This record gives sequence, structure tokens and C-alpha cells, in this order.
Amino acid sequence: MPSRRSILLEEMVWPEVESALENGRRTAIVSVGSIEQHGPHLPLNMDTLDGDELSRRIAEKLEDALAVPTIRPGCSGHHMEFPGTITMPPETLMDVIRAYCRSLDDHGFEHIVLVPTHGGNFGPVKTVAPDIAREIEATVIALADLDEHMQLLNDGLSKAGIEYDQDVIHAGAAETAVVLAVNEDLVRIENIESGPEGEISTARLLSEGFKRLC
Repeated sequence: MPSRRSILLEEMVWPEVESALENGRRTAIVSVGSIEQHGPHLPLNMDTLDGDELSRRIAEKLEDALAVPTIRPGCSGHHMEFPGTITMPPETLMDVIRAYCRSLDDHGFEHIVLVPTHGGNFGPVKTVAPDIAREIEATVIALADLDEHMQLLNDGLSKAGIEYDQDVIHAGAAETAVVLAVNEDLVRIENIESGPEGEISTARLLSEGFKRLC
């Protein structure tokens, strides 16, 4: 198994990246995270922590890939009533994603995998990916199915013996488990509290903001 350093682009020096490309590591994993509220118990960079870890694990599994620094912040306007949240317009995020992909393409990466880890980023990623694919030589793969993403998180809870299916996974059991696994010191266990239960409209959350339903 490759070492952690050997697959994290940001920790490499440029000759190491050049060597990795020459030796066949031509897939770039790019997560698209956020800086936003995640309840009173999880850090603002939860989606970015998730993205960093997910990119690293995907790169390890593929064995021909490098994990690129997670893009942050993202489209988090529906969280702006909570202090600390940083957001950008969808058009700006799409421009940033385009710039990432063009840079990676210029360096010789042949496959670029976009992995949004924040709900508000799935739409922009899905929208811009086909355009980027027409502009560059690399193949662009967008893993941007939000329903599938949330189902996979719920499936993870089930495999761990936790029978709790969440309609909206934001700051809930699954994301808390992710941060506990990555860095448990960042979870304010004493601040955990129950959120709204029952069916929740994702469209309403995005249009009205999370504060309205808290």
C-alpha cells in the first residue's frame, strides 16, 4: 500500500508529482467541500475533512491516483444565518472547479474524479463537469448523485449496527461518525443535541435555509 505522503498532492514536492505521473498515477481525485455550520458539536470544516479522507481512501484503492486538495468553501448560502459559514455563488465554484481541472489536465492527468461532499455542491458539480470534459483532454468523472451519497452514508450506519435512516444527513449520526473517525478531538460530545425528526424537504432546506427548521 502506498504511503500517505505518496498519494497526497499537497504534501509532495514537484519532482515527486512528476515521477508519480511518469509511473502511471494519472488519476486525480478532487473533493468539493465546504466551510459551514454543522450543528453545535461538529467543526465548520466537516465536509472538507470528509473530502480529504474520502479522496485519500479512493486514491489508495485505485493505486493509480493522487488525492488533490479539497476545494473549499462551497455553495452554503442556506447556512449563512450561522456565524462562521463561508459561501460562494455557484458560478464562482464552477469557475474554481474548472481552474482545478485545467491545471491537472495541463500536468498530464488523464482522469479527474469530482467528489462533492456537501449537498449544495452537487448541482454545480453536475452542471459544470460536462462543459469541462469538452474543454480539456482528461476524462472528467462526476460522482454527483446526492440521493446516492446520502443512501451510502445511511448504509454505513446500518453496517455498523445503527438502525437509523436519515432523510437529511447534515450534522447527524453519519457525519458525526466521520469526524470521530478522522479526528475525534474535533467533536464536542457535550454539545450533541437532537435535531428535527421526520420527513424534511431538501428543496425547502436549500430555499429557506437550515435556520428556519431548527
